[in-house]
Amino acid sequence: MPRTGVLVVGSITADVTAFSRRLPQPGETVLGDDVTLVLGGKGANQAVAAARAGAPTWMVGCVGQDLFRDLALEGLRAHGVQTSEIRTVPDRTGVAHIRVDASGENDIVITPLANAALTPDMVDASIAKTRNHTRVMLLQLEVPAEVTRHAAQAGTDAGYTVVLDPAPAQPLPDDIWAHVDIVTPNESEATALTGITVDGPHTAEQAAHWFLDRGVRHALITLGAAGAISVTPHAVRHHPAFPVTPVDTTAAGDAFTGALGAALAADLDTDTALQRAMAAGALATTRPGASPSLPDLAAVHALLATADSAADLEEAAP
Repeated sequence: MPRTGVLVVGSITADVTAFSRRLPQPGETVLGDDVTLVLGGKGANQAVAAARAGAPTWMVGCVGQDLFRDLALEGLRAHGVQTSEIRTVPDRTGVAHIRVDASGENDIVITPLANAALTPDMVDASIAKTRNHTRVMLLQLEVPAEVTRHAAQAGTDAGYTVVLDPAPAQPLPDDIWAHVDIVTPNESEATALTGITVDGPHTAEQAAHWFLDRGVRHALITLGAAGAISVTPHAVRHHPAFPVTPVDTTAAGDAFTGALGAALAADLDTDTALQRAMAAGALATTRPGASPSLPDLAAVHALLATADSAADLEEAAP
């Protein structure tokens, strides 16, 4: 079996999402319009996104001994994610409480619980079992930081392309960056990590160089409706966003990173991989929920084709 797969090391949660016309102020109660309970966690979301984008995908993480365990495992399997590297630990499965307003904006409180039980030894064992089938490693920051740092170095040593989505943003040891091939923060995460206020393409480029100066090979900073900035030691490119009407932005970053990882695992060039990632991220905002909003490869191709057709018409217009 060729190395065309993705190994995701990260969090698994049950997402409890409340939808309302607006978010409450401190101390205020508002009436909601709907509530959902689905698989979530940045790690699990990225695993689902990669699998739906066509990559053989393995998830490395922990769940607890509770009712949410089956929700998580069955949800991952339903999307084609391999769950052989998920451990059940004597704790509760992680939970994310998400609130979404009518414009699609959200806030999130994550309680890691079983996710905190993931260890470097577990990561090493999963790399040993899957390295003949996988070539891209996706990392986030909802498991202990020392585990993410260890996974980055172990992934580099095993020959992976290591992609870090540094969310939720938190202090990291400086030596992690030398083991990161691609970093994918959004504006707020880039601001928190670099100390540079990212509010557009120019400041995003400045923040991207902060990552490159510390050893990252490629910084991709997503800017929501303003698109994304791609910075390497050799080039800077601004990629405009795909125009969509957002409903819920909860898993847009995970859709972006998961689709990017799948495209890189398929040995596509970076520009093609980035376009697929941006299309996936845009599509994820058009449906409510986390894992239910993650698009498949057919939907990504359809959006790319529509965008190409629109560009052709614009060029042909007198």
